[in-house]
Amino acid sequence: MGDDVNLDHIDRFSDLSDSEVQKIAKTGTYVTVPENWALMGEGTSADKAYLLISGEVSVRRDGQEVATLGPGEIFGEMGIVNHKLRTATVISKTRLECLHFTRDQIEKLENEIPAFRKALTDTSTSRSGSGEG
Repeated sequence: MGDDVNLDHIDRFSDLSDSEVQKIAKTGTYVTVPENWALMGEGTSADKAYLLISGEVSVRRDGQEVATLGPGEIFGEMGIVNHKLRTATVISKTRLECLHFTRDQIEKLENEIPAFRKALTDTSTSRSGSGEG
Protein backbone atom coordinates (compact mmCIF):
# COMPACT_ATOMS: atom_id res chain seq x y z
CA MET A 1 0.00 0.00 0.00
CA GLY A 2 1.01 3.62 -0.43
CA ASP A 3 0.58 4.49 3.27
CA ASP A 4 4.28 4.76 4.09
CA VAL A 5 5.59 5.87 0.70
CA ASN A 6 7.73 8.99 1.00
CA LEU A 7 7.18 11.51 -1.80
CA ASP A 8 9.10 14.41 -0.19
CA HIS A 9 11.80 14.26 -2.88
CA ILE A 10 9.30 14.83 -5.72
CA ASP A 11 9.85 18.44 -6.87
CA ARG A 12 6.65 18.63 -8.92
CA PHE A 13 4.67 18.30 -5.67
CA SER A 14 6.50 21.13 -3.87
CA ASP A 15 3.42 23.38 -4.11
CA LEU A 16 1.19 20.78 -2.46
CA SER A 17 0.46 20.57 1.25
CA ASP A 18 1.68 17.57 3.24
CA SER A 19 -1.88 16.27 3.47
CA GLU A 20 -2.31 16.53 -0.32
CA VAL A 21 0.94 14.64 -0.93
CA GLN A 22 -0.17 11.99 1.57
CA LYS A 23 -3.51 11.68 -0.25
CA ILE A 24 -1.64 11.05 -3.52
CA ALA A 25 0.59 8.44 -1.83
CA LYS A 26 -2.40 6.68 -0.26
CA THR A 27 -4.44 6.72 -3.48
CA GLY A 28 -1.80 5.01 -5.59
CA THR A 29 -0.78 1.37 -5.28
CA TYR A 30 2.90 0.81 -4.47
CA VAL A 31 4.47 -1.62 -6.94
CA THR A 32 7.92 -2.85 -7.84
CA VAL A 33 8.77 -3.70 -11.44
CA PRO A 34 11.73 -5.76 -12.67
CA GLU A 35 14.26 -4.51 -15.18
CA ASN A 36 13.30 -4.72 -18.88
CA TRP A 37 9.54 -4.87 -18.25
CA ALA A 38 7.02 -3.13 -20.55
CA LEU A 39 4.68 -1.04 -18.42
CA MET A 40 2.62 0.27 -21.34
CA GLY A 41 2.59 -0.03 -25.09
CA GLU A 42 2.30 2.53 -27.87
CA GLY A 43 -1.19 2.65 -29.37
CA THR A 44 -2.88 0.94 -26.40
CA SER A 45 -5.69 2.29 -24.24
CA ALA A 46 -4.72 4.85 -21.58
CA ASP A 47 -6.02 3.21 -18.42
CA LYS A 48 -3.15 3.70 -15.95
CA ALA A 49 -0.33 6.02 -14.97
CA TYR A 50 2.74 5.73 -12.78
CA LEU A 51 4.70 8.00 -10.46
CA LEU A 52 8.31 6.83 -10.44
CA ILE A 53 9.83 6.69 -6.95
CA SER A 54 13.12 5.01 -7.88
CA GLY A 55 14.70 3.60 -11.02
CA GLU A 56 14.69 4.60 -14.70
CA VAL A 57 12.40 3.93 -17.64
CA SER A 58 12.93 4.18 -21.38
CA VAL A 59 10.23 5.96 -23.40
CA ARG A 60 10.14 4.68 -26.97
CA ARG A 61 8.27 5.66 -30.13
CA ASP A 62 8.39 3.34 -33.11
CA GLY A 63 11.05 1.31 -31.28
CA GLN A 64 13.40 4.30 -30.82
CA GLU A 65 14.18 5.72 -27.39
CA VAL A 66 12.95 9.32 -27.18
CA ALA A 67 13.43 9.91 -23.45
CA THR A 68 14.66 8.45 -20.19
CA LEU A 69 12.64 9.24 -17.06
CA GLY A 70 13.79 8.96 -13.47
CA PRO A 71 12.54 9.43 -9.91
CA GLY A 72 9.79 12.01 -9.54
CA GLU A 73 8.53 11.63 -13.08
CA ILE A 74 4.93 10.78 -13.90
CA PHE A 75 4.26 8.75 -17.01
CA GLY A 76 1.15 7.36 -18.63
CA GLU A 77 -0.81 10.47 -17.69
CA MET A 78 -0.79 11.99 -21.20
CA GLY A 79 -3.28 9.52 -22.62
CA ILE A 80 -5.56 10.00 -19.62
CA VAL A 81 -5.34 13.82 -19.57
CA ASN A 82 -5.72 14.09 -23.36
CA HIS A 83 -8.21 11.18 -23.72
CA LYS A 84 -6.04 9.53 -26.39
CA LEU A 85 -4.29 6.22 -27.00
CA ARG A 86 -0.73 5.77 -25.74
CA THR A 87 1.82 7.73 -27.76
CA ALA A 88 4.80 5.68 -26.55
CA THR A 89 5.98 2.39 -25.10
CA VAL A 90 7.56 2.58 -21.63
CA ILE A 91 10.05 -0.09 -20.55
CA SER A 92 11.92 -0.31 -17.25
CA LYS A 93 15.69 0.14 -17.60
CA THR A 94 16.27 -0.82 -13.97
CA ARG A 95 14.24 -2.26 -11.11
CA LEU A 96 11.51 0.28 -10.32
CA GLU A 97 9.58 1.39 -7.31
CA CYS A 98 6.50 3.34 -8.30
CA LEU A 99 2.94 4.23 -7.50
CA HIS A 100 0.38 2.83 -9.92
CA PHE A 101 -2.78 4.84 -10.57
CA THR A 102 -5.90 3.81 -12.46
CA ARG A 103 -7.72 6.26 -14.73
CA ASP A 104 -10.40 6.68 -12.03
CA GLN A 105 -7.80 7.42 -9.35
CA ILE A 106 -6.09 10.01 -11.57
CA GLU A 107 -9.40 11.71 -12.34
CA LYS A 108 -10.39 11.69 -8.64
CA LEU A 109 -7.06 13.26 -7.61
CA GLU A 110 -7.36 15.86 -10.39
CA ASN A 111 -10.76 16.91 -9.04
CA GLU A 112 -9.76 16.90 -5.37
CA ILE A 113 -6.29 18.48 -5.68
CA PRO A 114 -6.09 21.30 -8.26
CA ALA A 115 -2.27 21.42 -7.98
CA PHE A 116 -2.12 17.72 -8.91
CA ARG A 117 -4.14 18.49 -12.05
CA LYS A 118 -1.70 21.32 -12.83
CA ALA A 119 1.31 19.01 -12.36
CA LEU A 120 -0.21 16.51 -14.81
CA THR A 121 -1.20 19.19 -17.31
CA ASP A 122 2.25 20.82 -17.15
CA THR A 123 3.94 17.46 -17.70
CA SER A 124 1.61 16.59 -20.57
CA THR A 125 2.06 20.00 -22.23
CA SER A 126 5.86 19.96 -22.01
CA ARG A 127 6.06 16.46 -23.50
CA SER A 128 3.53 17.02 -26.28
CA GLY A 129 5.74 19.73 -27.78
CA SER A 130 8.09 17.01 -29.02
CA GLY A 131 5.40 14.65 -30.26
CA GLU A 132 1.68 14.49 -30.70
CA GLY A 133 -0.42 16.95 -28.81
